Amino acid sequence: MLSALHINNIAVIKSCDIEFSPGFNALTGETGAGKSMIIDSISLLTGARSARELVRSGEDHAMVSAYFSDISEQNKKYINDLGVECDEDGGIFVQRDIYADGRSKARLNSRVVPASLLREVLKYLINIHGQHDNQTLLDDSQHLGLLDAYLAQRIDISEYLSVYQKLCEAQKALASLNMDDAEKQRMIDLYKYQLDDIDSAKLKRGEEEELESRKLKIKNLERISKNVSVIYRALYHNSKGTSACQLIEMAKKSITELSDIYPKGEEYIDRLEEILSELTDIAETYYDMRDAEIENPDAALDVIEGRLYTINRLKRKYGKSIDEILDYRDKTAKALDSIELSEIQTAEYQKQIISLTAQAQKLAEDLSNIRKSGATRLCEEIMAELKYLDMDKVGFNVDIRQCELNSCGCDDVQFLISTNPGEAPKPLSKIASGGELARIMLAMKTVFAKKEGTQTLIYDEIDTGISGKTAQKLGFKLKQSGGYAQVLCVTHSAQVASASDSHLFIEKKLVGDRVETTVRPLDDEERVYEIARIMGGSEITDKLLSSAKELINQANN
Repeated sequence: MLSALHINNIAVIKSCDIEFSPGFNALTGETGAGKSMIIDSISLLTGARSARELVRSGEDHAMVSAYFSDISEQNKKYINDLGVECDEDGGIFVQRDIYADGRSKARLNSRVVPASLLREVLKYLINIHGQHDNQTLLDDSQHLGLLDAYLAQRIDISEYLSVYQKLCEAQKALASLNMDDAEKQRMIDLYKYQLDDIDSAKLKRGEEEELESRKLKIKNLERISKNVSVIYRALYHNSKGTSACQLIEMAKKSITELSDIYPKGEEYIDRLEEILSELTDIAETYYDMRDAEIENPDAALDVIEGRLYTINRLKRKYGKSIDEILDYRDKTAKALDSIELSEIQTAEYQKQIISLTAQAQKLAEDLSNIRKSGATRLCEEIMAELKYLDMDKVGFNVDIRQCELNSCGCDDVQFLISTNPGEAPKPLSKIASGGELARIMLAMKTVFAKKEGTQTLIYDEIDTGISGKTAQKLGFKLKQSGGYAQVLCVTHSAQVASASDSHLFIEKKLVGDRVETTVRPLDDEERVYEIARIMGGSEITDKLLSSAKELINQANN
């Protein structure tokens, strides 16, 4: 459950710490006190989009943090599978930082994580229902997802989805082969021309680098010959003087002559031999740089330039290097083979499509049967909840019709409702009023919450359009829901608030020259006064206080 919430610099909230209790927590306050900011702050923790406008005016940073405790073993497993572990007390610390420049940062147990991971983890811990959720209920395209969420423990579309994706890939591949004859011949001619163009050049990988190196040598033959000759004479052999190697040989001979006086001379001879070997290697390496075999450097240079021109021409058309040109050649050859073998491939894809369609259809029908069976139970459970909420004459149906195969199967699902006996069921958007939608949504949330295992349910003004006895029953239902999940509800209804296990009061105060919102728990006496305020307005009479006490007693009993 959501044990503690800290809000800092969010809109009118300067700094606020809230402790929530198990069961049903009611949040009330005057209009404009900042109740929506509490919900918005919690929404940030679930990965909702952060807006710089939420940062309190004059501040450059806002922060919301919360601690979730008593996490169920099932939800711990789901969360661990996402790579997040609970702390040593079995809880999770969540934090979201927002900056005035639009940046945001999310943390789980002090570890910085992407907002996408935050959303995945928090969906197992908290579920927020606001007035916008009614639009989901009115949107027929969302109903299949809601039904599958109810059937989460019984339905698994992964096998169907795997087959359906293979079917889509085969259909796409077949469509790419089904070009008209003129287009096919045009592509064949183009591919053959490109292959001939590349193959005629007989390119070799690494060839361009070798040519550039050769070109550089030829352009510098005179300089190379002059300096190589100097290196060779200085290091290895000099007919007009003494080279380094010759001097070392002389030194070796003298060391040998002194061997009877300095016995360690052999060691120095070995070292000189190593030096001699290195000097010889260097001299021969540079000597080999001479291109004595090039009788006509200008002609050789022309040949190289011609070859480089051919390579550059192909590079402009097929790639930035010889490797890319040859890779393009291989790709083109495969594309040509694909077209020339298209009749064989077409037959193969058609065979695959027939087989995959049959598999997908069978799996989709299995999913459909599960949905139809589950829809019956869903209707029964929702009808039972609606009956308790004074909608016993309302009929709720799940209409499942067959449609073309898609990523979800072959079902088109629509929730239908009839508000009076004898009336044909119609879509929710054409029947339900605001108050009816609120009760229907509460009924569905009540049913879904038991299946989903979500541990904290938040309702933002779910009592809109409801009053009197029905509002009192709604409060009782929220209290009942608090038996298997923590419930937080922002409400303007005295009947709903009176049923709460814990009552939090949200108020706006002037601190210095600025307004700040605070939240505090109410004791028994303050709670009676707040319920009376909601019932009667500015003047709190003894009669209102008595009625408030009676409402609370009825909820407790």
